[in-house]
Amino acid sequence: MAAEDSDAHLSALMKSAQDGDNAAYAALLRLLVPVITRIVSRQCRSGLEVDDVVQDVLLSLHSVRHTYDPSRPFMPWLASIARHRATDAQRRRGRVTRSESAVPELPETFSGDDSNKNLDGPGDAELLKRAIADLPPGQRQAVELLKLKELSLKEAASASGMTVAALKVAVHRGLKTLRERLASGSGDGNA
Repeated sequence: MAAEDSDAHLSALMKSAQDGDNAAYAALLRLLVPVITRIVSRQCRSGLEVDDVVQDVLLSLHSVRHTYDPSRPFMPWLASIARHRATDAQRRRGRVTRSESAVPELPETFSGDDSNKNLDGPGDAELLKRAIADLPPGQRQAVELLKLKELSLKEAASASGMTVAALKVAVHRGLKTLRERLASGSGDGNA
């Protein structure tokens, strides 16, 4: 019976909050933090992650509070939001974990210019400049606007007078040509 009373009380607070009662909303949130924490801690591993998910649930609750139907039980509605946010957090954590790799020893770097040059890979700035200069005019302009100046497609289209579709094609072809020329080590049009 206590659970039903609790659900009815939470439902009444939410209804009042939906009607604009800020005090009821504040009281509801204070009551919900430990409840949400219990729900989320069943799914999450670390305490830090639990706190993050609880905050995410509270933000979600705030943004979807208008969707709650006071004629329905409150706790299942809340538990569903909490479980979904915890699942989302686990998915995010899984994606991050899959893309991370442990580094046994951090690489050294020095402040001198000579020590920070990448001598064993691509990076010849003059070669790149020559390769870009040798591109056909449309491709060169597309690469310069979109890749070097980092304009959006819309901005680049406005600046160049080209359509967005034409810019996409030109930058694709220009980058392909650059890759081929740089792979061969030639910045001129003879690649």
